[in-house]
Amino acid sequence: MENAPLFTNDAIVFGLLMLSLGFVFYTESIKTGFWSKFYKIVPGLFMAYMVPAVLTTMGLIAPEWEFTSETGENVKDSSNLYYMSSRYLLPAALVLMTLSIDLKGVFNLGWKALVMFFAGTVGIVIGGPIALLLIAQLNPDLIGVTGPDAIWRGLSTLAGSWIGGGANQTAMLEIYGYNQKLYGGMVFVDIVVANIWMAIILIGIGKRNRFNKWLKADTTAIEDLKEKVSTFSESVKRNPSLTDIMIIAALAFGAVSIAHLFAGYLAPYFSDVVSEIEDSTSRNVFTFLGSKFFWMISIATLIAVGLSFTKAKNYEGAGASKFGSVFIYILVATIGMKMDLSLIFDNGWLIIIGFIWMTIHALLLIGVAKLIKAPYFFLAIGSQANVGGAASAPIVASAFHPSLATVGVLLAVFGYAVGTIAAIGCTILMQIAAGA
Repeated sequence: MENAPLFTNDAIVFGLLMLSLGFVFYTESIKTGFWSKFYKIVPGLFMAYMVPAVLTTMGLIAPEWEFTSETGENVKDSSNLYYMSSRYLLPAALVLMTLSIDLKGVFNLGWKALVMFFAGTVGIVIGGPIALLLIAQLNPDLIGVTGPDAIWRGLSTLAGSWIGGGANQTAMLEIYGYNQKLYGGMVFVDIVVANIWMAIILIGIGKRNRFNKWLKADTTAIEDLKEKVSTFSESVKRNPSLTDIMIIAALAFGAVSIAHLFAGYLAPYFSDVVSEIEDSTSRNVFTFLGSKFFWMISIATLIAVGLSFTKAKNYEGAGASKFGSVFIYILVATIGMKMDLSLIFDNGWLIIIGFIWMTIHALLLIGVAKLIKAPYFFLAIGSQANVGGAASAPIVASAFHPSLATVGVLLAVFGYAVGTIAAIGCTILMQIAAGA
């Protein structure tokens, strides 16, 4: 076998991921000695992400691999754990975390959340061409390639991914016709840079009080929302019975099944509708409507919001959001599993472009947050709703408080809508920067 990890059976890999999470939670619970000091610096959520990344780097597990069969054929294989987590556990987590949502409190968070989201979008739009211009000074040959292999065409797919998501990324690949044989390199840069940036944001969560003090941020609305949800949770708190746990599971996965059911109809329907749009640019702008993932997340969130107006919200007292948090942490572990730290330097110049690009995005977010005195929460969510999308924005939001996960979802879904348009603008600027 070639490039295959030591463990390829998903049952074994899942067990290793759960042991990793158990290790993180156990060590984080130790209140004295080394671990107590360690977790004052490094958040547990970051460790839940990094331990699986280390296992992948060591070659114990892997998200995908190749091997040579007995007949000499080169075969590709992969783990299904990320798919399982993102398609089943993520929507279930969103339902359970949204059951007790205070929708009015979410809207009371105000305009700063949207401003930070758009600041993140602008950071991606201008970051790409600036990064390309800077690297061109060091390696002019990089932008000398024309035709389908042109680097700006490949980077357009990153712009689509970092503003919207997978559907937007695919749309940009189609619009600009990048050489699909080279596309894997861009996907790798996407995974490496976006995941490292997410790791930095998670570390920042542990320092959010210092950030908020430096930003002179008003966190009143966020604290009020957390307080309302916590107060409600305490008022209905009870020792969960088996019946409570089974009903919580029924609500979560019943909603997931409905979300998958309707997504299965809506995605193909809108895909056909969009395909009939004559103008190619307009057609690709709405490509995200053909994404099952988009509809699944949107429908699950809508179901959860609807349930929050019923007696189902009382199951928060039986620990609904805690079960949701378990699912989120499993998703975090499977995301970390996709990261092989040893490969960071294999795509040298592209990785450097990605880091410069993300640095510009970060600096603009920090500058705008300082200007409008926005809390670190809005900075983190504004960034992840762009760069990470619906898979990671709720993770970051729930790290502040489970009740805030929905904020991440709402902004991420908005990112799908503006992703292709903004990515096209970014690509035009990159094309100019490359002198094409």
